[in-house]
Amino acid sequence: MDYLRIKGGKKLGGSVAISGAKNAALPLMAATLLGKNRLSLHNMPDVADIQTLLKLFTKLGSDYEFSDNTLRIKNDAIDSTVANYDIVRTMRASILVLGPLLARFGHCEVSLPGGCAIGQRPIDLHLSALEKMGAHIDIRQGYVVATAENGLQGARIVFDKVTVTGSENIIMAAALAKGTTHLVNVAKEPEVVQLCRFLEAAGVRIEGIGSDELTIEGRDRQALEFADITVIPDRIEAGTYLCAGAITNSELSITKAAKEHLEAVIDKLEKMGFYFTYNDDTITIHPAKRIEPVEITTSEYPGFPTDMQAQFMALATQAEGTSTIEEKLFENRFMHVSELLRLGADIALNGHLATIKGKTELCGADVMATDLRASSALVLAALVSGAKTDIHRIYHLDRGYESLEKKLQALGADIERLSE
Repeated sequence: MDYLRIKGGKKLGGSVAISGAKNAALPLMAATLLGKNRLSLHNMPDVADIQTLLKLFTKLGSDYEFSDNTLRIKNDAIDSTVANYDIVRTMRASILVLGPLLARFGHCEVSLPGGCAIGQRPIDLHLSALEKMGAHIDIRQGYVVATAENGLQGARIVFDKVTVTGSENIIMAAALAKGTTHLVNVAKEPEVVQLCRFLEAAGVRIEGIGSDELTIEGRDRQALEFADITVIPDRIEAGTYLCAGAITNSELSITKAAKEHLEAVIDKLEKMGFYFTYNDDTITIHPAKRIEPVEITTSEYPGFPTDMQAQFMALATQAEGTSTIEEKLFENRFMHVSELLRLGADIALNGHLATIKGKTELCGADVMATDLRASSALVLAALVSGAKTDIHRIYHLDRGYESLEKKLQALGADIERLSE
């Protein structure tokens, strides 16, 4: 098993190119199950989660090639609608095949999902929405068995809470339903918007894209003709590298980035004393004279993303004062705290509120990653530790960060991947 060894204390500099967004690429891949033609998805990140979904596509009978960050795929000869446990258990996003498989073929069996342990993310909202669209849902031996012999029907669906994968699943299902589907309290993340644009370009009429209400005119099981698409930049990877510049108080640039997707992150970094310059798709962070403490509350887009709170917790250890982070979306997303404490951080937890006292001189230690974003927080903390830090279980990192150690090496970090 691989681990990362980081020797902290070095300033960073230079530039790093941001990869395509994993959380946009996965639903786009799932949406191709609605299509009949061969197409290319460009700027695909070569990360473990993409490879996992491709394994599932192989089981389904998909025809594809993946090389040089381009996925060429055709799904006109799908011969299975079963997403088995061995694959789905490793990645929650596999549930995204439920909506398109059911909408197109009228039947599917999808294992209940697994994935990272940051809290309960039930799929009840997916299932209840599909039932409103006329699906019959059974849970049998750990599988969701869904049938809609006469196809899905348009319906009015109000999500009880904002759900990104739930929104994406039902948007895809509605694309091939019969009639009009009206969705209320839809997630507004850029990844959801790109999925809608992808379907719209294939002839699905969607009103309200980018808002929390969508009206979708279904194509009544007519397979779609998709155009090639380029995956949007990964805003979480971009934010992570900006935090790398911030925690080391270095000047560095990220390229191939989308500033408009990073407003909440940049706003908090500016409040901490950093400033930015922009040039086309390049964002440069400049050092702060004094790193100020910060108050953060996670919320749905366009609020502060839960996927960035771990990185900011690491950064807050270097602020001159007390910072607070309130996690309002997932109940178990402070599991990285115990590992940051091993590195010398001063953090107190009270339910969903973390209080971080800085500035703290961090030390090197052996630490263990517990989920994807917690892993990146440990990397950031290690960059300013006074000694060697070994980060274990980095398969979590590999799920969502492409070539992380190589990109950090190019910025001047002393980091290497080793085997246990």
